[in-house]
Amino acid sequence: MAVGFAQWGNDLYTGRRSYDIVGHRRAFYLASAILVLISGFLLVKPGLNPGIEFRGGSEFVVSGIEGERDQQLAIDTVLAVASQESPEVTNLGGDSLRIQVAELTDAELKEVASALQAAFDVSQDEITTQFVGPTWGADVSSKAISGIVVFLVFVSVVMTAYFRNWRMALAALIALIHDLVITVGLYAGVGWEVTPATVIGFLTILGYSIYDTVVVFDKVRENTADTLDQTRFTYAEKANLAVNQTLVRSINTSVVALLPVSAILFVGAFILGAGTLRDIALALFVGMLVGAYSSIFLATPLEVSLREREPRIKAHTAKVLASRVPGAEGEAVAAASTVRAVGQLRPGAHQGQAAQPKRRKPAR
Repeated sequence: MAVGFAQWGNDLYTGRRSYDIVGHRRAFYLASAILVLISGFLLVKPGLNPGIEFRGGSEFVVSGIEGERDQQLAIDTVLAVASQESPEVTNLGGDSLRIQVAELTDAELKEVASALQAAFDVSQDEITTQFVGPTWGADVSSKAISGIVVFLVFVSVVMTAYFRNWRMALAALIALIHDLVITVGLYAGVGWEVTPATVIGFLTILGYSIYDTVVVFDKVRENTADTLDQTRFTYAEKANLAVNQTLVRSINTSVVALLPVSAILFVGAFILGAGTLRDIALALFVGMLVGAYSSIFLATPLEVSLREREPRIKAHTAKVLASRVPGAEGEAVAAASTVRAVGQLRPGAHQGQAAQPKRRKPAR
């Protein structure tokens, strides 16, 4: 199995085996558009479920619980006092529970604390309460949005300078936004609370996604550097070879990254219950999965679509494709394609003299 996978990777790198990812880019565009639309719908309905850190509310921590920590008992105890609330219960450490509800009055706070003390048979000192105001949550939200915007702007500037090509920066930026929207949308669909840990997860996946995209783009730049100096392959074909050459590396990196995140997600969701581990793990798991997809099937095809709009690349592509048509038909197609491409160049720019085709004397 290992030998077969290694041989498969070697065949992809040398070009003996190839998947036409760039050639089928419209199918991947459609798949991405559908995922983005679904995610956008989920962001509207049901929408994100902000945690107490963002919406504000009251929090109780019950410590020193002996035996099993019964989360349902905590929920029933709170509902018996404040029936209109929907408490969120989380295991903390080895003997503590955290119960979060919407804002309660002072009288309700005292009554709930007393009820929890009796239900779990703990002392008064082992019940702590605190109130989180919505102003703090609004400040956290604005800083999170500002952080994402600053990150995207910084990525655009750095990638434009590094690759000396704004089209690669634009394609990477679109892929990043694609990853973020889908991750946030699926998180909204699951219905878990959005906490500061979730926001950290969202920011982390942006870094992971851009790293994977840069690796692929670096290979694309290396393969396409001499595109206009040869007539065997088009720009799209050379870029597609780069995607195939980095395919095994992308798969290996994604699997290695997803395995520990999957373990954290399982532990956080099914063993510890709702908590920081679960919140950040879900964001990382979905974001890494989507980021691996976009770096292979979206970023490079987008960059190729943008580059093929350039007159020089368009003329070269037409020339290469026409040269594959045998006989005089190929020469006619090549000449017509070159004339069309040159005619689309910006008026007034210095383009030099185009070589005029030689006229053949009519046969006598």
